[in-house]
Amino acid sequence: MRMSTAPRRARWLVPLVLLLVWLGVGGTLGPYAGRLGEVATNDQAAFLPRSAESTRVLDARAAFDQAETVPAVVVWTADGQRLTADRQAEATRAVAALAGEPGVVGRPSPALLSDDREALQAVVQLEPDLGDELPAVLDAVREAARDVPGTTAQLAGPAAGQADLSDAFAGIDGLLLGVALGAVLLILLLVYRSVLLPFLIILGSVFALGLACAVVYALAERDVVRVDGQVQGILSILVIGAATDYALLLAARFREELAVRGDRFKAARAAVRRSSGAITASAATVALGLLALLASDLTNNRALGPVGAIGIACAVLTTLTFLPAALALLGRTAYWPSRPKPPRESTEGSGVWRRVAATVDGRPRRTWVVTALVLTACAAFAPSLSSRGVPLDEIFVNDAPSVAAQRTLGEHFPGGSGNPAVIIADADRTAEVTAAARSTDGVASAGAVSASGRPGGGEPLVVDGRVRIDATLKAAADSDAAKATIERLRTRVHAVPGADALVGGYTAQQYDTQRTAARDRTVIVPVVLAVILLILTALLRSLLVPVLLVATVGLNFLATLGVSALVFEHLLGFSGTDASVPLYGFVFLVALGVDYNIFLMSRVREEALTHGNRRGVLRGLTTTGGVITSAGVVLAATFAALMVIPLAFLVQIAFIVAFGVLLDTLVVRSLLVPALVIDIGPRAWWPSVLAGRGAPVRRPAGADAPSG
Repeated sequence: MRMSTAPRRARWLVPLVLLLVWLGVGGTLGPYAGRLGEVATNDQAAFLPRSAESTRVLDARAAFDQAETVPAVVVWTADGQRLTADRQAEATRAVAALAGEPGVVGRPSPALLSDDREALQAVVQLEPDLGDELPAVLDAVREAARDVPGTTAQLAGPAAGQADLSDAFAGIDGLLLGVALGAVLLILLLVYRSVLLPFLIILGSVFALGLACAVVYALAERDVVRVDGQVQGILSILVIGAATDYALLLAARFREELAVRGDRFKAARAAVRRSSGAITASAATVALGLLALLASDLTNNRALGPVGAIGIACAVLTTLTFLPAALALLGRTAYWPSRPKPPRESTEGSGVWRRVAATVDGRPRRTWVVTALVLTACAAFAPSLSSRGVPLDEIFVNDAPSVAAQRTLGEHFPGGSGNPAVIIADADRTAEVTAAARSTDGVASAGAVSASGRPGGGEPLVVDGRVRIDATLKAAADSDAAKATIERLRTRVHAVPGADALVGGYTAQQYDTQRTAARDRTVIVPVVLAVILLILTALLRSLLVPVLLVATVGLNFLATLGVSALVFEHLLGFSGTDASVPLYGFVFLVALGVDYNIFLMSRVREEALTHGNRRGVLRGLTTTGGVITSAGVVLAATFAALMVIPLAFLVQIAFIVAFGVLLDTLVVRSLLVPALVIDIGPRAWWPSVLAGRGAPVRRPAGADAPSG
């Protein structure tokens, strides 16, 4: 009696201990999901290529700042009326009164009158890293500027832009997480009509996110990894989406096993054994795809790689430990008020997926040809998606105050005012480099920066034998014309003998980022494809099927880019995307898209070993159709939650991934892939045993199916 009681207690003990461990992890580390912002940085250097010329200038120009500062540009206008010298003097006195105020460094520059005499501008240097105090300091600057009667004052420049960026990311801890979790919970409740299961899945994803954020927090605090607002937001969405997807697959398999075996503990072990291969392979494709970003020369791309991989690892850990433990303890209660279906029903799938399978089986060649042609037609628009960068007035979805002020500045001063090209050169060649800059087509003015901090305001400031020359561009700093000017300017100043000149500044940074992003795509895309191909080959023990899967998700990606190009331009009003958007879209869509094909084809292989290729495909499609579609909808909704952050970059990533996941789930995985495998026949599995004549391989009764 004691011998039989002990094993039974042990069966309860293991899942109970796992559950208590995860409750402890959640209670201890959960708060880190809201603390990651403490170690996040949104400074300029986080988005720059490490080896670019503009990055070297950013490092070199720091020596010319007598005190490290962040400029705020005050712009005054008077509704199209001309401004007098008296107004100019009043504006100078207004900002001069800010000297000595908290957060203000030195004495603000005198107000400068525009050539059309309809605007004034002055520069107020602020302390860096003001953090939460920045809005109050800017309010003080704004209040002082309003003391000029008859004018409207606006704030532009890096300080104002930094404040607007902080406002945009303000909801990244609370609002974004709440919207994502709410969307997932609602979908799960509607689809599964179960009370406990959705909450178990949500709880597991929250545990995974808390653990991931705690690990990333510890690493970021020690400068091992770098976190910015974009990486922070993507991490939250990625962990919640991935953990939910993996949990749905395991919960569906547990439900099948419970209906067959009846014993909750045996069902939990079988569910883990028979789904862990697909889950770990899927996670590996995403994690290794993200780690391929380490080959990027862009700092924030490199940051996302290890941070995202940590998040995926935590999602897998909770799925294979916490969820099986909870399901084993709850058994059938986890699915209340519904009940696991009898074996025959669960094997054949729902009526919808039986009809889909019948359609694919009836005309497989017509199905995949028509589907491929539709996807190819969508992909034809992909080249029209511009990734030359987002203009300043499109960085924020809404019209941010700093963007409106920059627009006003550009209307009355040279387009590059407030964002000059910065040239660092040998002091002995100051005159030659300045002359070369002034003679460059597209440059409005150029002058060496003096000790007062203003170009042409006296003797040049010399630091370690080098000088800084500021060149104001005629075109807007974010325009293609300005980037072309940077290219010409570099050619001219590089040609000055002995000057060792470097050209940086905002426009140069955008130009370098664009070129680096193009280089990254040519390097990282093949790496990601190779990694995914190797994982699929190892999992499916075939060569042709993995190639087909990679080709189909690649076609899905191009089709998504084509649709995105039309939506961004004609519906959302974007003139282009950030240079990194196509790369991010590729990594997420290809890696996540392969996930669903892994879930499908690992089950198809398992069924084909018993029932042959054709029946294996149909049974795999019907048994996984519901859970994979649910997972795709959940993941799409999760990424769509990024749209609550009013930044064009995140809105574009959210649309590309959400639309692409739905297209992959509903079209590629449901129609294209099954039709191709049926049409090709058993040869698709070459060189595995399934590549024979397709006859079923009978297993002894009661033997476990292979995990795939």
